Amino acid sequence: MHQLIYALVEAPTEDSALADASMTFDQLVGATPHDAAVFDYYVTFDMDGHATAGRDRWGDLPVAARIDSVEGQALLERGWTATVAEFERNLEKIRESICEYSTEDVMRDRNLVRHACYTLGAYQGPSLYLYDRHGDGIRDPEHLERVLDASELWIVPADVHY
Repeated sequence: MHQLIYALVEAPTEDSALADASMTFDQLVGATPHDAAVFDYYVTFDMDGHATAGRDRWGDLPVAARIDSVEGQALLERGWTATVAEFERNLEKIRESICEYSTEDVMRDRNLVRHACYTLGAYQGPSLYLYDRHGDGIRDPEHLERVLDASELWIVPADVHY
């Protein structure tokens, strides 16, 4: 499966923002031995020639955009909206299942409630769409606000596969 994720990085130029975001994405795909892979690979929007990823899948997104630009705000809104929607979907699954199913059913994960609990608590991976420069998923409004307080902030999209 493919999805768009976004790294929020502080940098003076587009090139340095892309370089910093690439380090974040490298962590998320386990590019070094001490990184745990949560995605299989990524493609940024400066890369051409990927028939099923990046621009070929998602269209012409910016390579990087200043967060205070119209493009940057659109990418931020897209990423945060997806994060909130995934959180709400999993939370609703948990709420419904806890009341409807027996303890044994939940233990056996017959309707994926345990998976929804795991996903709700995730710090990285497909349920999160925004990442800070450390590769930590931005999971709540306070974390997002702390990241947005940085000066010279850029948002860099990437197509990831999991």
